[in-house]
Amino acid sequence: MITCRSAEELGRLRAANQLVARILAQLRELVVPGATTAVIDAEAERLVREAGAEPAFKGYRGFPATICASRNHEVVHGIPSATQALNEGDILSIDMGVKLDGFYGDSAITVGVGTISREAQRLLEVTEASLYRGIDAVKPGGRVSDIGEAVQQYVEAQGFTVVREFVGHGIGTRLHEEPQIPNYGPAGRGPRLAEGMVLAIEPMVNAGRAAVRVLADGWTAVTVDGLLSAHFEHTVAVTAAGAEILTARSAPAGVSAR
Repeated sequence: MITCRSAEELGRLRAANQLVARILAQLRELVVPGATTAVIDAEAERLVREAGAEPAFKGYRGFPATICASRNHEVVHGIPSATQALNEGDILSIDMGVKLDGFYGDSAITVGVGTISREAQRLLEVTEASLYRGIDAVKPGGRVSDIGEAVQQYVEAQGFTVVREFVGHGIGTRLHEEPQIPNYGPAGRGPRLAEGMVLAIEPMVNAGRAAVRVLADGWTAVTVDGLLSAHFEHTVAVTAAGAEILTARSAPAGVSAR
């Protein structure tokens, strides 16, 4: 069942998602050569609890951490490490969620570690831009798959591929709600979008083949060809005018702040 949220519920969702956005902005400053993702994870949990919220991921189906930290060819659900330091030129996806006042927030960014290659920078730019193509497709009366087609068409036109095994989702009083939101088309399929729906849209884009596999830890998904992958996510509310980005964040100069 898909739930359309009241104005009061949207206010609480806005607060949860703005908390995620603020914490992610702080965490990105910790993504430097020599840092470990376990340190970033510990700071994330500290900030979440300091704000009176709970980590949404920690303990969810047994996941052991506050953030998913996925490096280079890791697509999603990477487990933070205390032993593997970040290296100059790496890219790191940080995906995190919170539960605040009974409602969930969820967002993801991918950050370069120091100076990254031109190819890696282009992957990040295309993936983030594809997220906004998907968001721009959110309109009352449209279909869920309109979002995925907008993402897919843009990504593939840039020479990259869209991961199909993992999708976006509704979000509200549970972390994962209906509907599922694939990052591929065709358009015109799936539930109709309506005012009050809240959606977590999250393209995962690979530099090489689209195929992925899950490692023996049961969580970390990686590209089968070992090439880079990037991940960006916003939670949005469907409004009469289109989409309100609940996880909108400020960003450094030269980086999209949408």
